[in-house]
Amino acid sequence: MAEEKQNPDARLQVRRTFAAPREKIFAAWTDPEKMTGWLCRVTPKHTMKILELDVRPGGRYRFEVTTPEGERHLLSGQYREVQSPERLVFTWSMDADPDVGETLVTVELFARGRSTELVLTHERFATRMWRDRHAAGWIGCFDVLTAELKLKGESDVRS
Repeated sequence: MAEEKQNPDARLQVRRTFAAPREKIFAAWTDPEKMTGWLCRVTPKHTMKILELDVRPGGRYRFEVTTPEGERHLLSGQYREVQSPERLVFTWSMDADPDVGETLVTVELFARGRSTELVLTHERFATRMWRDRHAAGWIGCFDVLTAELKLKGESDVRS
């Protein structure tokens, strides 16, 4: 079987280092109460509601995100890998924007002393525009997560 070549335009990678242990960052991705504080919140004024969440291989999720202007977006996918506290792999689809297609997100968490390096790889975008919009979205979400951690006495050690 021929190896599938990866289109570099269809892939993005975002790295961030947080002054918090891996377990705390992993919980931010898997605990419903923590997730709603930052995930899918490109700005603090976005809101996110969990409609379905089953964090296990084969489990599904469905989120409703509301922008400050009142636009609602539904996001859904399926977990492929769940390895606490170091790795999550899941599909990502935007119901209202079928042109985006189903993409794949890999979150890797690396212990760096008392900090955690997060490496997010999001791939299989149909266009550069969608890749770039998601890059801006993930960066915004990580900024909101940074603020959430600071409120709880943690801080961000940006790399």
